[in-house]
Order: sequence, then structure tokens, then C-alpha cells
Amino acid sequence: MMLAALLVVPIALPLLGAGIILALRSRKLQSLLTAVVFAFVLAAAIVLAVGVMFHGPIVLNVGNWAAPVGIVLVADRLSILMLVTSVTVTFLVLLYSIAQGVADGDRGAPSAIYFPAFLILSAGVSNAFLSGDLFNLYVGFEILLAASFVLITMGGTNERMRTGTVYVVVSLVSSAIFLASIGFIYAATGTVNFAQLAQRLPEIDPGMRLVLEVMLLIAFGIKAAIFPLSAWLPDSYPTASAPVTAVFAGLLTKVGIYGYIRTQTLLFPGGRLDSYLAAVAIATMIMGILGAVAQQDIKRLLSFTLVSHMGYMVWGISMSDVAGLSSTIFYAVHHIMVQTGLFLVVGLIERIGGTTSLVKLGSLGKVAPLIAVLYLVPALNLAGIPPLSGFLGKIGLMEASAARGTPMDWALIGTGILTSLLTLYAVIRVWNMAFWQEAPKPLTPAPCPRRMIGAAGTLVALTVGLTVVASPLRTYTDSAATLLRVRTPYIEAVLGEKDRGEGYSLDTSSVHGSPHVPHVISTPGVVSLTEISSGERSVR
Repeated sequence: MMLAALLVVPIALPLLGAGIILALRSRKLQSLLTAVVFAFVLAAAIVLAVGVMFHGPIVLNVGNWAAPVGIVLVADRLSILMLVTSVTVTFLVLLYSIAQGVADGDRGAPSAIYFPAFLILSAGVSNAFLSGDLFNLYVGFEILLAASFVLITMGGTNERMRTGTVYVVVSLVSSAIFLASIGFIYAATGTVNFAQLAQRLPEIDPGMRLVLEVMLLIAFGIKAAIFPLSAWLPDSYPTASAPVTAVFAGLLTKVGIYGYIRTQTLLFPGGRLDSYLAAVAIATMIMGILGAVAQQDIKRLLSFTLVSHMGYMVWGISMSDVAGLSSTIFYAVHHIMVQTGLFLVVGLIERIGGTTSLVKLGSLGKVAPLIAVLYLVPALNLAGIPPLSGFLGKIGLMEASAARGTPMDWALIGTGILTSLLTLYAVIRVWNMAFWQEAPKPLTPAPCPRRMIGAAGTLVALTVGLTVVASPLRTYTDSAATLLRVRTPYIEAVLGEKDRGEGYSLDTSSVHGSPHVPHVISTPGVVSLTEISSGERSVR
């Protein structure tokens, strides 16, 4: 039960910290307290991750109201991995932004709201990952969106207000669709609890179930910037400051992908829409990367690559098997770190060169060779150059599709290869034009604070570290994907074995001889599971 109590820390502590920080006038005190809050949240997330690995899904019934009546928070292998990754990345972005504020002398910095909004954003992301019911997931989305509305328009420039307005309108449309789908689901099943929905959704009319699934896919697709619902992102993200753009690019779209994974595995198993998701993945990869190669601004170019690489994650989800889901989870962790790191480095480029326009930049390699290296490493990782983690994630997706061997799978493989090649072209073009071509005008580089370089460099180092730990991480994601397909541990952890009902079954069709079917022991609030094998990848 002590472990379960930690589930409130990533949500409640940032919200409490935001309230306290609003009462402070000193920028130093604000930044220090924010950093302390994130340190405690990261520590709690790591402890929870260890607990999940040894004890299985950890459940907290908020207010001591047992599920499905009350709000329930659940940490399983998927949610806790996403939580640890998101908090780590957000903490490093925070340190980057603190260093930037110190270097700028806080000139024009809206210190009264920046750090509280940053903490509230983190609380919303954490609530979305840990939520055990659809409505609380919606609440998590609204918390992070409210904070993001503040952050994306901070500074009040005409461009930020214009693009921020587009972002707000699109987000409200997505939220309205999400809320309507929740209402229909509750009307059809009488519950919004994930575990209970897994029991009851198979019992309703198949046509109605399909409508509900499509509504959720549209709502999450807008948030994840999946084509054709992605046009808003390249116009919105690049106008914000570098730390805000970085954390948005790394995290907000992945919350939408998390919604895809959770609902498609737990609520709508069976893959009725897999072929449509595969087609959407192909379109997202192609349209995103074609937009990227046409750009003359680094931020917009990276925003389009962000859209294109969301297609890789939808690709894995569309396969509905352990191999595809595992590859998607692995690739999501990789992409959070790499995309965030790239935007932080672009912030350094903008600081030194005064712009992110490729037409105006040049010669940065001579004046800032370290920045050149910090850009090149995650850029090559994004393109999937071996042996980096981007290559390993894409190879996992291709192996899973090749094992199935359908025409759609081969189309996905071909599109994935083409997208990787065009990504390489786009990022190397930035490398050549920004760092090695002669600048059109003599460059007067601005000083770049060491702590900003240190924060960005640490995140770049972590992206390389993913390659080092790729094997154990892939073993972990294999296990997470297997448990997502099985569903039993999650449902029993939330409802208890005696209440699990007959609305679902133990699905082990994608496991060789079912060696990873967990042994579940029900306890109040916590389920302990022991996997028979931890090293073999049990994928079809």
C-alpha cells in the first residue's frame, strides 16, 4: 500500500508546487522550488517503476472509493515507462529553461506564470498516463491543455497569439469529440472505468462499439497529430520558445499515442480497424516527411518530422500483436528523447545565430563545434542510422511486419524505409546549411550559457544511452506488450479476481507457448506477478 500511495505524487505534488510558486515573487525561489518538485516526482516515478517490475500493476483507489465507483490510478509497465521518460525529459527541459532565464537576466520573462504552468503541464501528463478510467484521462488532457495554452502564447507576440489561437481551437474540438465519446460510452455501458469497460464493451451492439472506437481514434488522432488531423502542429509549435516547443514536441503527441495503445488493447481488442490504421500510418509518414523536406526553417522542418514519425508508432499499433506493440512502445520512448533533444539544440542554434532560418544561417560549425555535434547525434538517431536506437526501433517494426508478410505490411515497410531516407536528407541538409555553408552575412555569435548546453547535452547523451540499454529495454517492452495483449493482470488489479467477470478472456495467441503468461496474486490495491521468462522475446 505504501507503493500505491506514491501514485498521487506525480499529480498532486506539481499542482501543490504550482500553487505555492504563484505566491512567490523571486524568480530564483520559483526555479529552485520547481526543480525540487521535479526531483521528488522523478524519485517517486523510479520507485514506482521498480515496484511495478517486481509486483505487477500498482493500483490506488483515490479517496478509498473502490473501483469502478471511484477514481482509480493504475501504474503498469506501459504507463510507468511513459511516466519515467516524461518526467526525466521535462526535468531536463526545466533545467535548460532556468539556465536560459538566468542568462537573459529575466528580461521580459513572465516569471509569475511560467513555472506554475510548467508544473501543471507535468501534472496533466502524469494524470493521463496513470488514469484508470476514461473520464480521468480526459481530465488529464484538459489539465495539460490548459497549461499548454498559457505556455504557447507566453510573450504575447502577434505570431504566438495567432498560432496559439489555432492550437486552442483544434484542442477544444478534440476535447469536445473526446467528451462526447465518453458520454456515449457511459450511456452504452454504465461505466467509464477501463477495467470494467473491458468486460462490458464486448456485450454491446458491434455497430455501436465501432462508432465509439472511431470517435476515440479521432479524438486521440488530433492530439497525436495523425494525418489528416495534423495540419495544426507545424504552424503552432515553432512559434513558442525553445523549451516550450521542446516539451510540447516530446510529450504532448505521445499522450495521444498512449491513448491509442491503451484503448486499442484494453477496450477494443481484435483489430477491426487495423487496416485503416495501417493506411493512416502510411499517409502520416509520407505527408509529414514531404512537408519537412520543403522547409527553410529548422523549427518547422522538425515539426514536420515530428508528424511523420508519429506514423511509425501508429504502424506498430495497427499490427495488434506483441511484436508491433513492443516496437511502438520502444519507439515512443526513443522519439520522446530524440525529438525533445533536437528542439533544445535548435534553441542553442537560434541563440548563437539569431535565427532558425536556413537561408540566413551558416558557418556555425566554426564558432560552435560542440553545438554541431549535439545536433548531429540526435539528427542521425531520428533518421535511423545504425546502431542508434532509432534504427533499432524501426528494425523492430519492419521485422514484425515482415513476419506477417501481408501486402499492407510490405507497403508499411517500404514507406518506413522511404521516410527514413528522406528524414536523413532533411536533417543532413540542416547540418550542411546551418553549420558548414558560408553565412550570407558575417556572423556575430551570441554567448551560449554552459548550463543550457549541459542540459541539452545530457538529453543527447541519454538518447545515445538508449542504444546501450536497447536489449534490456526491448525485453521490458516485450513484457509490457504481452501484458497489454493478455489484459488479465490489469483487470484483476483494478477489480479484483472475483469481480473480473466473463467479458474478457486470456489472450495469449501472440506468445510462443505462452511462456510470459503472468502468475497473478490479488492483494488490496496491489497485484503481484511473476513472469516465468524475462529474457526471451515472445513475439509472433
